[in-house]
Amino acid sequence: MPSPVDIVDYQPAWGVAFAGLGAVLRRALGDVAVRIDHIGSTSVPGLAAKPVLDIQISVLSLEPVDGFLGPLEGLGYVHRASNPERTKRYFREPPGQRRTHIHVRQLGSFSQQIPLLFRDYLRSHPDEAAAYAETKRRCAQRFRHDRQAYVEAKDSFVWQIIRHADAWAQQVGWTPGPSDA
Repeated sequence: MPSPVDIVDYQPAWGVAFAGLGAVLRRALGDVAVRIDHIGSTSVPGLAAKPVLDIQISVLSLEPVDGFLGPLEGLGYVHRASNPERTKRYFREPPGQRRTHIHVRQLGSFSQQIPLLFRDYLRSHPDEAAAYAETKRRCAQRFRHDRQAYVEAKDSFVWQIIRHADAWAQQVGWTPGPSDA
């Protein structure tokens, strides 16, 4: 049986854990990684989340994979080549390590920009982050043992936030800040 969907209160240790992993990734990837960013709910101070670190590595091109595949596998990360999303290459944590999802995306692509905008918007809008946390808790309670149903249940709320984030980006002239690592 898959592990249950657990939403926990924000942990400052998530940022510390990212800083350590980000530094290791930066050393291993060098200039291949144009950006290395902490994304997802654990990157938003105060936001309840599944205790999974999401890291986005932005590269100039997803092909060929050699520039990032070898270094990531050398660190023990497991490439999930069967990932159905064609706009990213996906890796999971080394066996026995803390749960980590690494998303390698092409710099400047829609799929690379959205997680950064989503994160920055929620960091700037704590009321929306709180509403998102409540939605996640409600969905996790309802679909505790069905991850796909959990994701689908919160999907419309996520897209609502993205619409708000896009309007905010247009108002403030948002661009991603510097890379996190």
